[in-house]
Amino acid sequence: MRSLRTGLPLLLLGALLATAPAAHAADPPLRDLADAKGKVIGTAVTGSKLTGTYGDLAGAQFNALTPGNAMKWGSVEPTRGSYDWAEADQIVNFAEAHGQQVRGHTLVWHSQNPSWLTNGTWTSAQLSTLLNDHIALEVGRYKGRLAAWDVVNEPFNEDGTYRQTLWYNGLGTGYIAQALTAARAADPAAKLYINDYNVEGVNAKSTALYNLVKSLKEQGVPIDGVGLQAHLIVGQVPSTLQQNIQRFADLGVDVAITELDIRMALPSDSTKLAQQAADYRAVTNACVAVARCAGVTVWGFTDSDSWIPSTFPGQGAATPYDENYAPKPAYYAIAQALGGSGPSTDGCTAKYAVTSQWNTGFTGQVTVSCAGGSLSSWKAGWTFGAGQRVTQAWNATCTQSGAAVSCSNASYNGTVPDGGSVTFGFNGSWSGSNPVPAVELG
Repeated sequence: MRSLRTGLPLLLLGALLATAPAAHAADPPLRDLADAKGKVIGTAVTGSKLTGTYGDLAGAQFNALTPGNAMKWGSVEPTRGSYDWAEADQIVNFAEAHGQQVRGHTLVWHSQNPSWLTNGTWTSAQLSTLLNDHIALEVGRYKGRLAAWDVVNEPFNEDGTYRQTLWYNGLGTGYIAQALTAARAADPAAKLYINDYNVEGVNAKSTALYNLVKSLKEQGVPIDGVGLQAHLIVGQVPSTLQQNIQRFADLGVDVAITELDIRMALPSDSTKLAQQAADYRAVTNACVAVARCAGVTVWGFTDSDSWIPSTFPGQGAATPYDENYAPKPAYYAIAQALGGSGPSTDGCTAKYAVTSQWNTGFTGQVTVSCAGGSLSSWKAGWTFGAGQRVTQAWNATCTQSGAAVSCSNASYNGTVPDGGSVTFGFNGSWSGSNPVPAVELG
């Protein structure tokens, strides 16, 4: 404890969910922690945003990038025979300049296809040719530059039956093996995955995926891994996640958490952020615990670039960084799961002042400020020296037991960014004297 004798009441600043910004964190960047464990820590990105703070964080914190939309069929071939590779190329070039892997996403899917494809009338032979040609062209374009591809995306319904899609209806279940085989021919070095959602725990859908992978392996079809998307809800991480990862690994394939985000009902508050952090830690821990889990990719690292609010109205705050690029408790939970020591509260202080005083009462004010650190939740406490009592507080929840006072943030002011501050106040009673002891900050 540091002691500064300033003639002010004893203040103890605690941080149950303290965080420090990446620039001042005690730990190295996430990518360095992940590299040390032989894991991927990736993020989906939007190519046009890879400048400024967004680009700086994407490059510094992650060792892998996934194009959020830039490699989907509707993006690269909006008109038949007319291609747009600009954003996809931009992301790959950025990744190579920053020493990052790229995960290709996605080749064969029922969604975000060009209208000329979905509205066409095709024979099975024509569909087969379209599938092969598309994969040969796109995978071939980036041959030797991408670490992995999500070759087939979301082939199953929730009950484990095959999803009725253009590909399934036209080519039957064989379209999956065909796509994997075509991708292997186009780039023998890239890892080939089947990717789906709601397959994180052991359930009907994940068991269908398990049985498919087992069958493909038995047939000699090239399949290197399964992607568990992990679009989760706060407090609902499947209890069988690690067990499920392990059973796929036991089939002889890699597993990747490919699209992790953990959404909550808005607005966020310290309780929800704490649960979200615990959930991010649990998912990362599960991957770290299984040797064949390749790593974790978050589906956007900042809330300003998240798909959740537009898709799930009233929900959001799903990523490790807030909309202003400040790391949330989830960021530090990931870091700790990857072997980091956790957040630092260095640089954050609390200052007590008496702003007015009268015969039997006074008004106090406490300012919590950070310079070289930050907080996502705070708790301040002090000990009165002459029987003073807090009678009313605002912008904080305060309790008093004997001489000891404890105040914690309200739901709306828990975050104190680097260079920022929050203030709360209270009215108190006193009799005879209102002495102030030394300040200690922890």
